[in-house]
Amino acid sequence: MSRRRIVSSRPAVEQLTIRSVPPHVGRALRKRAEEEGKSLNTVLVETLAKSVNGQVEPRFTDLSDLAGTWQDDPECEAALAAQDQIDESLWR
Repeated sequence: MSRRRIVSSRPAVEQLTIRSVPPHVGRALRKRAEEEGKSLNTVLVETLAKSVNGQVEPRFTDLSDLAGTWQDDPECEAALAAQDQIDESLWR
């Protein structure tokens, strides 16, 4: 049995802190979030993404981006080899 590890091509995300947001901007963003049934964070990320490149990158909702990215991991194989042994005394 082969053990593999996941190698994701998905980039890491960044966390930003935004200060000094004018009240009317904050209200408009909160209103949009409520109207669209989204979190304020989602609306902010979408708005920032659109302002940078004109579109929102697709949000991953499944693991399809991981398909085909498995790589053999000999260290994991060695660590788990003992778990593949059957203790015959437990099966009598």
